[in-house]
Amino acid sequence: MNTHAVRRIVVWCPDWPVVAAMTAAELSYSTPAAVFDANRVVACTGPARSAGVRRGMRRRESQGRCPELVVCQHDPDRDARLFEPVAAAVEDLVPGVEVVRPGLVAVPARGPARYFGSESAAAERLLDQVAARTGQECQVGVADGMFAAILAARRGTVVAPGGSREFLAPLGVAEVDQPDGSAGSDHRDLVDLLRRLGIRTLGAFAALPSSEVATRFGAEALTAHRAACGAEQRPPSRRRPSPDLAVTEKLDPPLDRVDAAAFVAKGIAERLHHALGAVGWACTRLGISARTENDEELHRVWRCAEPLTPTGTADRVRWQLDGWLHGRRGAERPTAGVVELSLFPDEVVDAGGLQLDLMRSATGDADARASRAFVRVQGMLGPDAVLTGVLDGGRDVRDRVRLVPWGDERSPSRDPDLPWPGRVPAPSPSLVPEEPWPADVLDGEGCSIGLTDRGRLTALPCRVTSAGRTRAVSRWAGPWPLAERWWERDRTTARLQVVLAEEDADESGEGETALLVVFERERWWVQGVYR
Repeated sequence: MNTHAVRRIVVWCPDWPVVAAMTAAELSYSTPAAVFDANRVVACTGPARSAGVRRGMRRRESQGRCPELVVCQHDPDRDARLFEPVAAAVEDLVPGVEVVRPGLVAVPARGPARYFGSESAAAERLLDQVAARTGQECQVGVADGMFAAILAARRGTVVAPGGSREFLAPLGVAEVDQPDGSAGSDHRDLVDLLRRLGIRTLGAFAALPSSEVATRFGAEALTAHRAACGAEQRPPSRRRPSPDLAVTEKLDPPLDRVDAAAFVAKGIAERLHHALGAVGWACTRLGISARTENDEELHRVWRCAEPLTPTGTADRVRWQLDGWLHGRRGAERPTAGVVELSLFPDEVVDAGGLQLDLMRSATGDADARASRAFVRVQGMLGPDAVLTGVLDGGRDVRDRVRLVPWGDERSPSRDPDLPWPGRVPAPSPSLVPEEPWPADVLDGEGCSIGLTDRGRLTALPCRVTSAGRTRAVSRWAGPWPLAERWWERDRTTARLQVVLAEEDADESGEGETALLVVFERERWWVQGVYR
């Protein structure tokens, strides 16, 4: 199986997300810091690791272990923009650079090894080149197969030809769950299952017959099994994409802003995938080329473990353009705006294996048409003209849903599945005003109700006045004190649910309206409406 694996040199910049974040913030790398995505650590600095912070750890636990931890949010655009100088430095020494993800690039090993005399000499030259051109630290590894080469780079070693399987055998089975997707998609559940079955190492996993792996664990596990054997993720294919599949966009006026790049990326990605879909192919290796007003030629190749989607393609185009236009630390920026942008599939696979579930297969065409319409609206009115909701974490109802522009990554900034003590109990309000409405909660005498120092009501609520209308209260629940960021507040805050009496409501409660009101800034406000 190893005979099918292409030998590669991989350049890896450790902890790149946090390195990029610290560079952008102009902070020292000796500062304990971590980058978080969905409230979990993506990467952290050495001082943070020394304090006990680890990848995958929740934010509260990491801050408990390291109180002085600097918290940075995950930003793929920033990571790609600041990584462009590193990719350019590697490409100046060795042609054929493939960006696997920001922080990780791969090149074929055969040419550099012949030119510099050996693979070890080529690795040393790459280390010196990156350090001299960008000032960044990196590690280089050489092995057969992308997965083995990435793990070799993490250990800074050169694996002998044909020795990838032996190199991988003693490593823990958790290595198949790599953030770069070199062994396929998310394999956390697979790793957990293999451990419970007593399979602890990649060697033990590779020893299983591939037919048994496919039958017992499915197609995704088979991809991980090939990686554990030191083979390529997909069997080699001699199919070469037709040059006619390349798509080109003429840009007038020239493109020199990232927001404009985002619009162009979405449209050209849709065109590319429409052309690939017409011939039944999917792209796994994407070439991006650009030409500026001053005839400067820019080119980069992005490799993806899984076949690219239109959104994934648009993301890579946007990242690459951002890196070219606003790269730092040693990268030569274009001297003029981009007037021509081209995408071409450098490597394709048969799309027949990309099965959709029943619901997606029934709605896929309609979803694609809607997506194209949304992109056109954004092109005419701006990125904020079309927004989509993302379920987020938080205690306040206004924090539970975050609106992001159509086409942007729809991932929560905070884990919505955390307990979030003090949040409003279910069900959630059906209407949440952009700005709370002022209100008065009155007792039986018509006097305003307040809160005691212990967060209790000063009287029983009987009526609510809002928008110039007073309505009786039939039932109520609460109050629930809100203790979030109590050190910044000099007031008592609590929420209350009240059900308004309705003349046309039946005994089951149909037709009733309820309000979520909050006592804040020494008065009541309507934060949500239940219908």
